[in-house]
Amino acid sequence: MLQTRVSLSGKHIWSLHSPIKSCRHPRVHAAPAMPASANKRYDQRWKKNPRNGAGITEMLSRVWDSQPKVIKFSRKHQRGSAANGLRRQKRDWVIPPINVPENSRGPFPHLLVRIRSDQDKDVGIRYSITGAGADQPPSGIYNIDPISGNMFVTQPLDREDRASFHLRAHAVDMNGNQVENPIDLYIYVIDMNDNRPEFQNQVYNGSVAEGSKPGSSVMQVTATDSDDSTTANGMVRYRILSQTPHSPIPNMFTINSETGDIVTVAAGLDREKVSQYTIIVQATDMEGNLNFGLSNTATALISINDINDNPPELTVRTFSGEVPENKVNVVVTNLTVVDRDQPHSPNWNAVYRIVSGDPTGHFTIRTNPITNEGMLTVVKPVDFEMNRAFMLTVVVSNQAHLASGIQSSLQSTAGVTISVQDVNEPPVFPVNPKVIRFEEGVPAGTTLTVFAAQDPDHFIHQIVRYSKLSDPANWLKINRTNGQITTMALLDRESIFVKNNVYEATFLAFDNGSPPASGTGTLQIYLIDVNDNAPVLIPREAQVCDRARPNSRINITAADADADPNVGPFVFELPSFPASVRRNWTISRLNGDYAQLKLRISYLEASVYEIPVIVSDSGNPPLSNRSTIRVKVCPCDDNGDCSATGAVAAAGLGTGAIIAILISIIILLSMVLLFVVWMKRREKERQAKPLLIDPEDDVRDNILKYDEEGGGEEDQDYDLSQLQQPESLDHIINKPAGVRRVDERPAIAESQYPVRSSLPHPGDIGDFINDGLRAADNDPTAPPYDSLLVFDYEGTGSTAGSVSSLNSISSGDQDYDYLNDWGPRFKKLADLYGGGDDD
Repeated sequence: MLQTRVSLSGKHIWSLHSPIKSCRHPRVHAAPAMPASANKRYDQRWKKNPRNGAGITEMLSRVWDSQPKVIKFSRKHQRGSAANGLRRQKRDWVIPPINVPENSRGPFPHLLVRIRSDQDKDVGIRYSITGAGADQPPSGIYNIDPISGNMFVTQPLDREDRASFHLRAHAVDMNGNQVENPIDLYIYVIDMNDNRPEFQNQVYNGSVAEGSKPGSSVMQVTATDSDDSTTANGMVRYRILSQTPHSPIPNMFTINSETGDIVTVAAGLDREKVSQYTIIVQATDMEGNLNFGLSNTATALISINDINDNPPELTVRTFSGEVPENKVNVVVTNLTVVDRDQPHSPNWNAVYRIVSGDPTGHFTIRTNPITNEGMLTVVKPVDFEMNRAFMLTVVVSNQAHLASGIQSSLQSTAGVTISVQDVNEPPVFPVNPKVIRFEEGVPAGTTLTVFAAQDPDHFIHQIVRYSKLSDPANWLKINRTNGQITTMALLDRESIFVKNNVYEATFLAFDNGSPPASGTGTLQIYLIDVNDNAPVLIPREAQVCDRARPNSRINITAADADADPNVGPFVFELPSFPASVRRNWTISRLNGDYAQLKLRISYLEASVYEIPVIVSDSGNPPLSNRSTIRVKVCPCDDNGDCSATGAVAAAGLGTGAIIAILISIIILLSMVLLFVVWMKRREKERQAKPLLIDPEDDVRDNILKYDEEGGGEEDQDYDLSQLQQPESLDHIINKPAGVRRVDERPAIAESQYPVRSSLPHPGDIGDFINDGLRAADNDPTAPPYDSLLVFDYEGTGSTAGSVSSLNSISSGDQDYDYLNDWGPRFKKLADLYGGGDDD
């Protein structure tokens, strides 16, 4: 018999008795579900008085402190014998979950349930549990006594960290063999109201347009509760605690208690009175129960958006100003305006218009973006003589349209009185520039025109005077009083100062006002061409073959400084004198501007000929010019080009001149050859002169091979950089005294060596050598710079004797006869030191 007892509030006990039979599911000694009537009565008691003895906290504590439940493993089902047949199996009880309240104060470990096997009477049983919370992370929360099967919780639980656990219970014998099938244990953490609602932001920003109707949406605030949202612990409700300011009423807004939406509940939002509201919003769990729920607050800032409900108003009804005539971009006056809408917004920005008084568009109004004032500005010059004053009507409005239902005030219209100030205006040339036409070549003193200016100041009598400002060719002069233009020289269309037949000059007109004013005028003289320039032949030089050939012709043309019709077509002809011109040459016309000059005869001697040609233009009357073309006649090759000899001949050199040039070249070459022969002979004579010393002692041009060192010595590595001559002597001069490298040239003045005469006498050679030797001994800059040069140390063991005894100034007697045994190469050395006779 399996029995389970659960006590609730110590008053109601339900029991279940059933025989233990073979089943497939584990059974639990637990209370069955509470009857529906009991649940209903409990809910009514909780809602009526949640603080009475039947509260959730008290109930959970009693469940926690009641007797632990005993959970048994189900028997292993076996198939019956054939005699008995198959026995019907009963369905096992489904193990209900184990509920554990969070944040329990203990003591720990606290017994939860007892796991028991029916076979523990026959064999020794060992119990264990596995799963997250037992042997898996987070491990150590639950453990079980392996002998008694008591299952414990070891620490307080946090539902917000982990809401449920799934464990499995195992039963094995002393040998580790499985005795029962594992059973599943589900543990649920009962939520407690231990978390306050948390707003997503501490400050919420919203906005609503001024003048909005009641019920207009403003913003939404949201708070979340980490407790179970399916219970009252996590059900959040909202309410408004305060509103600042209270204008126009303290409750301008309301909030949806469930969604957190804030809406308007009253009319009268006016940004010009209140631009922002501050609302404190409270969120409370337990469905908003202030006695048991936890609360939190946040701030909602509601900005009132501006609408254009205030039209701009001009501060006065009439403005005035004054402006000088002929001035532009001058501010006449500033129009001031008042607008209560949000500054620097389209609802505040003013737009000004001139509706009357300025039909010609002399004025405009620009808005100052900082002050919103209207700057009345002159954009077209005004003339005092035409208008002495202006009466304008201006209207101001906003950049944005007025909100619906708002009427514009009459004060948005004002009048502007503008006075024009008279100033001294400069004289003005009525026609500027003034163009006149004249033929070129008019004589000096000719009156061309009267270039007069007018004074715009009609109400003041002033005198105008004239002067010349620019006259590039200095051809003109102007009368100071009346502006009459007269020539001072001939007007030449072909002058470099004339551009496209137009000569331009500028003149100055000034009055005697205070202060004086001046204006400039430009006179353009269009010069009509006359035939005053004769044509010029082109080209001036050419060449042809000495024999008449089809391609041996010269194309000629002409250039004329005049313009049409005083230029081409041109007429080319040969003069009748001298007669040889027409006899040897002929001209044929190609077109109006070109002709051909060619030989009339079949052969003409190579030379340079100057051929006169008469060129006439087409002017009325025509002008002619006798020009000369220089033609080189030369022999030509097969291609019709002048050969080299022909070019020389054509240059004007005859046969005699060419022969003279060739003879001069031959003479020059002969002189060079004679000079070379003389130099060779002089060199040979110099080498044949007897020497001052014995020819046998002359070692020049001889190769002296004394001996070879032979093998046995190792090659030495020497620092060849020490033999380099330094580029600068600064590092040498700055060295201490007595310290010098062997390859450095001393930085001192060099010694003066004797100068050998150009023609030395044999008797002076000895003195010259001695003087040079003496200078070299006293010259510290001569190599090897009087330095000790250590090349190498030979060492001991050499078969040769020391050569230090060969000093020529040694006072001891030396025996050098052994040098005679060294062969003929050392014979001279033996004679010098041994005193022997020469063979």
